[in-house]
Amino acid sequence: MRPTLVRLVRPRRPERATAPLYPPLELYKRILRAHKILPADLRALGDMYVKAEFKAHQKIDNPLHIVGFLTQWQDYLRSIDGGDWMSGKLSKLELDKMSPEQIGQLYELMQEAKGKKEE
Repeated sequence: MRPTLVRLVRPRRPERATAPLYPPLELYKRILRAHKILPADLRALGDMYVKAEFKAHQKIDNPLHIVGFLTQWQDYLRSIDGGDWMSGKLSKLELDKMSPEQIGQLYELMQEAKGKKEE
């Protein structure tokens, strides 16, 4: 991902207008630092997931995909920092926007999180 593309895009939502998108590496580091407030088992799971996602999206060149990726991860960072992660739920609209592959990944993540919780 090229950090220069991030500077070219203006956020569409008013709550994002005050906070520009972080460059990919900075966002990655901030997310891993924010995970320190999570319980140890959730932190390990979250760190693995973040590392895998950023690695999988490292070679993306499409500016729209890059901005969407960074925007969603920045929203995630805000929810972790704000403490909203405990009560976070996906709306019907958000689920409708997901592809079958994304829903499958979400289901696998849920199963993994439940397995860690039961142990």
